[in-house]
Amino acid sequence: MGALFSSLAALFTSHREYKLIIVGLDNAGKTTALYKLHLGSVVMTSPTIGSNVEMVKHKNVSFEVWDLGGQTTLRQTWSSYYVNTAAVILMVDSTDRERIAAVKDELFRLLGEESLQPSSGVLILANKQDLPDAMTVLELTDALQLHAVKGKQWHVQPSCALTGEGLKEGLDWVCARCAGT
Repeated sequence: MGALFSSLAALFTSHREYKLIIVGLDNAGKTTALYKLHLGSVVMTSPTIGSNVEMVKHKNVSFEVWDLGGQTTLRQTWSSYYVNTAAVILMVDSTDRERIAAVKDELFRLLGEESLQPSSGVLILANKQDLPDAMTVLELTDALQLHAVKGKQWHVQPSCALTGEGLKEGLDWVCARCAGT
């Protein structure tokens, strides 16, 4: 009888851990989102040179989240982090219309990486939705040509890293992907 209760308790308290990578151009809000998820508050940040890594708990899942610098010279190193990644989060500054073509290029470059598991999903966080002239989900979907993506599941989540709006909903999608639903 005790073994039955132990098994049931283990089932309900099982703890899963996955690796996530946050990429995006510089000034997209990657580090702000990471620390909003990790600490629940906004911290003063400076441009990331290299990477930041934190454990983020969401529901009954732990994520090892890697925030990678977005400057042009650092983007070449992103692929070295893709091994064993459950999902890639592409943080997009929804107000930066001038660089959306560069975001699309980086997206398709990462989708072509052999080190990225075929099962890895791509969550696009459409950040800075609180600002005027932010692109809508439909505009971003079109600008990034997401309907041309084959062999990867993707989701666009409107968000605001400063308030946290949309971040947990994005992690809900990642959790569902990790669970295979």
